[in-house]
Amino acid sequence: MLHIVLATARPQAMQAFAAALASNPEVNLHQVISGAEALEAARTTAPQLVIINADLPDIAPLDLVQKLLMVNAMVNTAVVSPLSDEEFHEATEGLGILGRLPDDPGVSDAGELLHKLRTVLGIG
Repeated sequence: MLHIVLATARPQAMQAFAAALASNPEVNLHQVISGAEALEAARTTAPQLVIINADLPDIAPLDLVQKLLMVNAMVNTAVVSPLSDEEFHEATEGLGILGRLPDDPGVSDAGELLHKLRTVLGIG
């Protein structure tokens, strides 16, 4: 079972993406609406992946990535970002982020992200 946390303050806009993740029988998806809740989930449930939307009210996405790594250095992260792949790579180099998602990720983005996660975890 893959435990995934989705941190977003706009769950309606992420509905198709979240539904695609949750529809996978191997995924246990937990949605939170703040960075504080994402950190708490990382402490208590040890997710394999935390997906961070840029809209969180209490913390910037890259700051949250750094805090998550302090809580659990093995957690994988993905960030919703308007940056191009090249700009994102430059901004996040050294943080070990699994991937960048577009502003409005959809069903295909969910599938690609799950494939990357399984590859990194060595389960698929």
